[in-house]
Amino acid sequence: MQNLGTPLFTFAVAAALLAAAPAVARDYTLKSLKIVDPYARATPPGARTGGAYLTIENHGRDNDQLVRAASPVADSTELHTMRMEGEVMRMRAVTAIGIPAGAKMALTPGGYHVMFVGLRKPLVAGEQVPLALTFQKAGTIDVEATVAPLDGGAAPAHMPGMGMPAPQPAR
Repeated sequence: MQNLGTPLFTFAVAAALLAAAPAVARDYTLKSLKIVDPYARATPPGARTGGAYLTIENHGRDNDQLVRAASPVADSTELHTMRMEGEVMRMRAVTAIGIPAGAKMALTPGGYHVMFVGLRKPLVAGEQVPLALTFQKAGTIDVEATVAPLDGGAAPAHMPGMGMPAPQPAR
């Protein structure tokens, strides 16, 4: 009978667990900014648009702005916002997203987000999407957004068929 406490057995179990574990979200740091948990949503075949989401923490004393996003997965990558206007959800491109000093800005489904327009192929759960984020003061950082499954839950009544939760404020 094999001794379960041997280093070889312990290594084999640890390696098997790591291989079976889902991809872990990574955080990135650029000067006083921390980019937390970047992810994108999987898209169905034929979808022409997709989205990426993340939280930006500004640990500095100066305000900054996210002024550009770029990715090779789409013809263009834009900064967007979604908001209710009466009973209609509207999506609009924005030129910048403010990141106040000492605060967090969450880019979430139903709020500010990164929009991929003209997807070159579907976004597949488990894959990584390269994303370059450019800030007015801090500069540019390359991150990878992990693609999450499309089945992110039921759509709220005001967003039928969109399969995304209502906007939540950053904490």
